[in-house]
Amino acid sequence: MSTPLSDVFAKFRVHYYRDVFSRIKNREMSLSTVEVYCVETIYALGSPTINEFANYLRISSPNATYKVNSLVKKGYIRKIQSRRDKREYYLEVTDRFYKYWNLNERYLDIVDERLRGSLTDEEYEFFSRILTKISRELMPETGLDEGFYSDPDAT
Repeated sequence: MSTPLSDVFAKFRVHYYRDVFSRIKNREMSLSTVEVYCVETIYALGSPTINEFANYLRISSPNATYKVNSLVKKGYIRKIQSRRDKREYYLEVTDRFYKYWNLNERYLDIVDERLRGSLTDEEYEFFSRILTKISRELMPETGLDEGFYSDPDAT
């Protein structure tokens, strides 16, 4: 049985997939769909090491390294050497990624503007609080809570 949350999520997801496939087809993006998911995961993790990236996706280190090297070569991420341990590198998305990402975020902005226009300020604030609660408290499986992100400047 479908819920309002699953309906909304499905609509965002299929809109996103359509956009990704369109960009790949039109050669606006030189990434495969798997590479898109990888770079977005790196972005969501916020400067992970290759090991953190591999562990999060539950893939082997060699597989993660292969994917990372491909993303570096295509200009979507860069490796930043740790100041503390010169053998370790943090992954950081580049401006090329942000150019692609900002195009994706436009649809969320459109929906958010529509929400603001159709809800009272109080309703919008209440809805925002519910989403914040979902994100911070009800989705622990993602591992994307506060304190999860690596900080390359701290190394």
